[in-house]
Amino acid sequence: MPNADADERDDAVFKALANPTRRRILDLVRTGPLSTGEVCEAFPDLDRTTVLQHIRVLEGAELLTGRKEGRTRQLALAPLPIKRIHDRWIDDYTRAAVGLLARLGDET
Repeated sequence: MPNADADERDDAVFKALANPTRRRILDLVRTGPLSTGEVCEAFPDLDRTTVLQHIRVLEGAELLTGRKEGRTRQLALAPLPIKRIHDRWIDDYTRAAVGLLARLGDET
């Protein structure tokens, strides 16, 4: 059974993923690190401060990591929280759904 600390970390991940802008940011860095400026440029309809706030939420949920390279800051995907969510929620629920469908098939 997960502890309170794990629940808080999962809550932070779900909160971060609830916003479409933050999901788009994760999609951008999924293929490789990008600078903060490159991420901001991908959202011309948002001001830089707003994008930086979204980045901070993603970092707080440990979904993004940032490191300085000279004058720029590189952002990269941190996949462990997503795997933790998958292992705890998606994988078990998928198995349960497949089992239910199999039992339904046996009844026909």
